[in-house]
Amino acid sequence: MTVDELLLRAFEARRAGRLSDAEWDMAQAVDLSRKAESPIDLAKALTALGQVERDLGRRKLARRRYEEAAAIYRAGSNKLKLAHAVRHLGDIQQELGRPDRAAPCYQEALQIYRSHARTPPLDLANAIRSFAVHREKVGEAREALALWEEARDLYAAAGVEEGVAESARRIEMLAKKSTD
Repeated sequence: MTVDELLLRAFEARRAGRLSDAEWDMAQAVDLSRKAESPIDLAKALTALGQVERDLGRRKLARRRYEEAAAIYRAGSNKLKLAHAVRHLGDIQQELGRPDRAAPCYQEALQIYRSHARTPPLDLANAIRSFAVHREKVGEAREALALWEEARDLYAAAGVEEGVAESARRIEMLAKKSTD
């Protein structure tokens, strides 16, 4: 089997809730990529495995996978993949209770997304959302409010109603807190 075939099978297993099957296939894809010395395939497999490890609550393992993938993408030319990996690394750092380590990840991801001509609006919206959640948690309500407003507009442009609704709820909550 190829790396892409293993990943496809793993993604199907993940969607079906068969996380142990997904983990197995993704681990096989990582091993195959290492043996083939294919860094881009390796980075792709590492981020996929990292996501399943997050699903399974293994955040420290997931962090290591995303750190390795980010290093590979950093050495290459696909800055959008780097931004995606770094944003998820920020999410993991946040989940691990390390907001001081999450912030630089979000800032880097946003800098890449904002400066890249081909950034998909949904990717930018998701990165902004993550940073908005972070800013709320560290008590930066004014900055969080501005980020939520930007995320809401991007989600609306992308037609992602769940994102619009979440953003609207957060905006309302932050606005209410600022008037209390």
